[in-house]
Amino acid sequence: MAAIDLSASFKAYDVRGIVGETIDATIVEAVGAAFVDVLGLAGRDVLVGGDMRPSSPEFIAAFAKGAAARGGKVETLGLISTDELYYACGALDAAGATFTASHNPAQYNGIKMAKAGAQPVSSESGLAEIQAAAEAYLAAGVIEPVGEPGRIAERDVLRDYAEYLRSLVDLSGIRPLKVVVDAGNGMAGLTTPAVLGDQILPGLPLEIVPLYFELDGTFPNHPANPLEPENLRDLQAAVVRHGADIGLAFDGDADRCFVIDEKGEPVSPSAITGLVARREIARARAAGEDHPVIIHNLITSRAVPELVVHDGGRPVRTRVGHSFIKAVMAEEGAVFGGEHSAHYYFRDFWNADTGMLAAMHVLAALGGQELPLSELGAEYEPYVSSGELNSEVEDKAAAVARVREEFEGDDVAIDELDGTTFSAADGSWWFNLRPSNTEPFLRFNGEAKDRATLESLRDNVLAIVRA
Repeated sequence: MAAIDLSASFKAYDVRGIVGETIDATIVEAVGAAFVDVLGLAGRDVLVGGDMRPSSPEFIAAFAKGAAARGGKVETLGLISTDELYYACGALDAAGATFTASHNPAQYNGIKMAKAGAQPVSSESGLAEIQAAAEAYLAAGVIEPVGEPGRIAERDVLRDYAEYLRSLVDLSGIRPLKVVVDAGNGMAGLTTPAVLGDQILPGLPLEIVPLYFELDGTFPNHPANPLEPENLRDLQAAVVRHGADIGLAFDGDADRCFVIDEKGEPVSPSAITGLVARREIARARAAGEDHPVIIHNLITSRAVPELVVHDGGRPVRTRVGHSFIKAVMAEEGAVFGGEHSAHYYFRDFWNADTGMLAAMHVLAALGGQELPLSELGAEYEPYVSSGELNSEVEDKAAAVARVREEFEGDDVAIDELDGTTFSAADGSWWFNLRPSNTEPFLRFNGEAKDRATLESLRDNVLAIVRA
């Protein structure tokens, strides 16, 4: 048997590759079989759906075939957002997979997997074993069916997903809002009308102005990656042109959401984390929790833990990455978690991330008072942030060592929770240097009490890094 290596597409948290090169239907069928074997799903429900990429229907069918051969009772969900998968895995207590490459270009596709209850499948919780089992099937050239193969049926979860989200955030009594939504030709083009519109459920006091709602996995208008500023420009212009109250931008699989105020200016994910944290703390305390836990990663603004403490919650700082966040959410019984990358996690959503639920919280906060979003959001952004700045550095460890030599002292705290974080003792600034695991980049994120301090800090650090 020839050795098969799938490491080009199996990553730490999911599978992602170029269609026809590192991922194809044969590989996907083997992964479906391995998914059932490794997670012990013979005789149990297995859910599978996908996004609007051209290869997704073929891959859904291939995964279902492999999973059923090994005894899985497969239910295909058709077109779904990633948070729809998490909903289905949580509400139905079943393991599942969705085909998506999130914000990656059109030639990519991949697989995000979850255990029953929407627990993540990562390299530390089954993904490495799934890779090995799939490689074995591919080397053998055959997937032997079990004595009693499973069956393949269809299921639609869109209405149930929409009803569940509406049960968590009541928007029926807010003031009327005009909302521009940029779906980026991704799955938010399907989920937004279902959750915020009137296509499935009764209408809300929202006038939705759609931008690129046509499902098209070739992304004809712009990449579905709102983290890049140039991909927000159409939304920013549309918000101003339509005189809208707010703009929402989703990534390709609609698990992340970015927010634009009425002036066309981005509201930082840290500010959204603070805003949603405030609502979730208040709700949890009203239900009798003494100090509700809020998770934030170490690159989120320091305004977040300060607000959490002020409102009677308990902030917990974590590494970057959804598998870490979800694990700590579960350990701590946290009510909410947020990341600088616009992933937002909710206890009421099985500790999983959902951009739509975060957007609903923002709409509820905005529509529950009279201030425009630019004023409402200002109190959540008291500091000046650099955003993420990349430096191409071959010897990343040496670059960090040079910075440490420059900044080390009694008035600077240094920790290595994730990369290296330097913090001024007086709280006036902090910055983090994190090496990319996949590229020759050293990533800088910083924050300071004013722009002059931040710019001086940024220029000094980047000069040392790039020396």
